[in-house]
Amino acid sequence: MIMIGGGGEKRTLRLVARYGDACNLFGSSVDDVAHKLDVLRSHCEAEGRDYDRIVKTVAFMRPVLDDVDGFLDDVAGYAKLGVTEIQIMPDRHPVEFIEQAAERLLPRLLQLG
Repeated sequence: MIMIGGGGEKRTLRLVARYGDACNLFGSSVDDVAHKLDVLRSHCEAEGRDYDRIVKTVAFMRPVLDDVDGFLDDVAGYAKLGVTEIQIMPDRHPVEFIEQAAERLLPRLLQLG
């Protein structure tokens, strides 16, 4: 699988459309990711690629435990866009982060389906 990360509209997303099996976008906002995916869709059309065959992932850029409700709202928005994976980064000691994420995020993420 070839995953290409980044959101450059002229080069990077064109490379995703041409060669990528997956893309990883920066999760700056749901609206921004929606725009990037629209650009990717147009590059796919130009390349003759099936947009739906490209796996869409997001690297979430904000601390998830500081605003759990906001994070979950964004996750729901990304899911509606066809994003199938959200990557999060620890903003504190890794063990503490995983414990808190499992406790505070996992049950609510499972409710989203």
